[in-house]
Amino acid sequence: MSDDTQDRERNRLAARAGRVAAVGANMAGAAASAGVSALFGGGAAEKQIAQAVRAALGRTKGPLMKVAQMMATIPDFLPPQYAEEFAQLQMNAPAMGWPFVQRRMRGELGAGWEAKFASFEREAAAAASLGQVHRAVTADGRAVACKLQYPEMASAVEADIGQMQGIINLVRRLNRVVDPTEMGAEIAERLREELDYDREAKHMALYRAFFADRDDIVAPEPMAALSTKRLLTMQWLDGAPLKSFLDAPQDTRNRIAVLLFEAWWGPMSSLGVIHGDPHLGNYTFGDEGRSLNLFDFGCVRIFPAAFVQGVINLYRALDADDLDGVARAYQDWGFGDLSDGAIEALTIWARFIYGPMLEDRTRRVAEGVAPGMYGRREVIEVKERLAIHGPVTIPREFVFMDRAAIGLGAAFLHLDAELNFRRMFEAQIAGFEKDAVAARQAEMLGRVGLAPAAATA
Repeated sequence: MSDDTQDRERNRLAARAGRVAAVGANMAGAAASAGVSALFGGGAAEKQIAQAVRAALGRTKGPLMKVAQMMATIPDFLPPQYAEEFAQLQMNAPAMGWPFVQRRMRGELGAGWEAKFASFEREAAAAASLGQVHRAVTADGRAVACKLQYPEMASAVEADIGQMQGIINLVRRLNRVVDPTEMGAEIAERLREELDYDREAKHMALYRAFFADRDDIVAPEPMAALSTKRLLTMQWLDGAPLKSFLDAPQDTRNRIAVLLFEAWWGPMSSLGVIHGDPHLGNYTFGDEGRSLNLFDFGCVRIFPAAFVQGVINLYRALDADDLDGVARAYQDWGFGDLSDGAIEALTIWARFIYGPMLEDRTRRVAEGVAPGMYGRREVIEVKERLAIHGPVTIPREFVFMDRAAIGLGAAFLHLDAELNFRRMFEAQIAGFEKDAVAARQAEMLGRVGLAPAAATA
């Protein structure tokens, strides 16, 4: 791995300036397309404008594209046409060509990089906002996936974070009931972490160790000898995309949903760790329909054990209709001094998120709701209440917890799963002890070279 003093792709002023210009050019093209589309008027025009912006973000690549993905999962943050288009960025980002691949591989592994592989596919197997994946076979015969980071991403992150702040300021002016300042800070920190493929490999190793005793939930093995800060090589896991199972028999869809639930809540309740982006594209179903394969460990959030305690306390308080307990749980989550009206408004949202786990029966996550509309009705009601009883500052630790909960619920809606979510959740939190979680987190994270989350007051 090259020393940072020799790193020509570190955050550079010239690259940042070039990034701002490139983003501006692509968005100007989208604006021109929007102007033409607007002549047609009506809903069709809105759809065409949203498609133009999505195409511009796809060409731009990098953090703004990632931010657009995140915004697409926050209910009522974007108009439905834009949320629908931006959600497609998760799986349909255009890949870069072979010249880029050669430059990246040569820069990370040296001029003789091809000798380290028996084969290396020129066409990308997948492409996303910050990098693309190529299938390969190592010289010793192991099937691997090579994740290559796009050029100048460190500079792009810093440039795009600056532009994202402009979006946050606009949201603050337009929506005075919710202060998104901490949301911006949280997204910025997670974006910077996603560029660090060393850290992502440690996240992957953490999940692999956590599920080591199970053969039905599998994380790939990272290959340290073929990885750097901008190249992550890992075991290739065969499997079919979860979207290919949307018309499978109910038992199959339910089994996938159970594994998704356990893959997300297991690390959270035991270690205080979540996968922050649990959409269907980050999993496959392999081993002839027996195992769930986990992918994309760039967006992993580590919480203090006290925050996990707050998550469980809120569930218990809602279940007992204990309003004082609900208020204390919000404090544990990091919300400041809230008025009674603000607590009531937030509890509308909390009862929506926890709803499937508050009923001891087999049910769907929601009835008659499309995945892309999941939570939007409740958000509108919360905003109306907070307009009277707010404003509220969203704490940093809430941002990815909430986003991931929405993503997980949407996955269950896509699968049309019918489960007893309460019993599954109770199984995950049985015997929970905050101090035991803190100790287990420190031990497991230390094993893979990660620091535990800082304790909250």
